[in-house]
Amino acid sequence: MPARNDAALEFLLSRRSRPAKTLVAPAPTREELLPILTAAARSPDHGKLEPWRFIVVEQPAMARLAALAEETGRRLGKSPEDIAKGRGQFDQGQLAVVVVEVQKDSPKIPPVEQSYSAGAVCLALLNAALASGWGANWLSGWASHDRGFSAAAFGLAENERIAGIVHIATESSAPPERPRPDLETLTTWMSA
Repeated sequence: MPARNDAALEFLLSRRSRPAKTLVAPAPTREELLPILTAAARSPDHGKLEPWRFIVVEQPAMARLAALAEETGRRLGKSPEDIAKGRGQFDQGQLAVVVVEVQKDSPKIPPVEQSYSAGAVCLALLNAALASGWGANWLSGWASHDRGFSAAAFGLAENERIAGIVHIATESSAPPERPRPDLETLTTWMSA
């Protein structure tokens, strides 16, 4: 049997995202964030294309993004509740890492695999932040899927889109456990 890493396995079996609204100051410093970004960048990346990049949003930039989310919501005809929710993640945010998917031309690596790699980076980033003792939540929100918002907020190029926004700060309260998937209904075993 291969050597086990019981601490890592226990972490993965018990990990739980923290609601973004429960994340308060302080947030990680740049020095504290670098190992988290380094861990996230070790995600599967077929062909070593690095089809993603990071934008770190520090607290002073949150007000601009909140106003832009509100403006975007009005432009899209969102309800006042949706606008408040879209704005709220930035109004309340302390620090967020935007994982930007960067589609690259490749004769061997299809676009969908590049998208999967960017998604893997989001999850690795979330888990690395939690493992480092921070509260973290992958909360992209409706505004992140709007091309106008993405371009105005982060200057994304045509071959780029937001894969995820991971908020990281200090956890102020632990969320209750929630129901988990029933593996028996989701798993098929094939032996031949």
